[in-house]
Amino acid sequence: MMREPYPVSVPGLPERVTIYEVGPRDGLQNEPSVVPLEVKAELVGRLADAGLSVVETTSFVHPKWVPQLADAEELLTVMPRKPGVRYPVLVPNERGLERALRLGVTDIAIFGSATETFAQRNLNRSVAGSIRMFAPVVSAASQAGMRVRGYLSMCFGDPWEGPTPIERVVEVGRELLALGCYELSLGDTTGVGTPGHVSALLAAFADAEVGPDRLAVHFHDTYGQALANTLAALQAGITVVDASTGGIGGCPFAESATGNLATEDLVWMLHGLGIETGVDLASIVRTGGWIAERLGRPGPSRVVSALSEK
Repeated sequence: MMREPYPVSVPGLPERVTIYEVGPRDGLQNEPSVVPLEVKAELVGRLADAGLSVVETTSFVHPKWVPQLADAEELLTVMPRKPGVRYPVLVPNERGLERALRLGVTDIAIFGSATETFAQRNLNRSVAGSIRMFAPVVSAASQAGMRVRGYLSMCFGDPWEGPTPIERVVEVGRELLALGCYELSLGDTTGVGTPGHVSALLAAFADAEVGPDRLAVHFHDTYGQALANTLAALQAGITVVDASTGGIGGCPFAESATGNLATEDLVWMLHGLGIETGVDLASIVRTGGWIAERLGRPGPSRVVSALSEK
């Protein structure tokens, strides 16, 4: 059995891609039973040891809404840290930012919506209201020397509103960037996007003078489109791709959102395209298998399934 893909470069693609690992936060947040703190801490350590340079660890959302992440402060206190690795934390509001500052967090993320219905369901306010809520958070974080990333969800379609107009995504995305976010991650929260749609959305951002250096992509594999959509993004110049080890995760506020793009599947494709990631494939496959065992079920990653010891 081949343990590594045969690399064949394709002209026009980036030479290197940064994988923004979201497994410990986005991957675990929807788990029905609480994952032990020591498992979360070990997962963070394993991901960094596999060569991932960004590992999003947790969120300071209220435990009432996401009970799985109620141990956020304790996790940040006990988890291993590797030099050169960034450990972002999702921060929903000013109270969350205060907690992050107290714990010495250097990278945070805010989570907005391109659609009104999801903004109300996820943030309990309108899109405009959420921008107003984020403004002081981003301002204070920037003044404290933090890097702030913006997530924009429902960029391709919303289960309540249908397809999301491209011009709407660009409008809200530019507002988040204008607050001071260094990067905007475009989320296909329910996995309905297709490659042509990805290309059109990124072209619209380019027309609005937002280049691929300010953007990342975050695909879910609900309809099996995540890798194809990623390739379309790479062709448009994107060099940051979100993924979750083992393909674990979903969105607790959108029931049709299934697993994230699996880190292992993404690494196989990128290495097959001759694109550098800094990630050791064998190590990340072991991690994907390990977390699946801890969760008590096989994960959706095809590469983990193919390469795991039988």
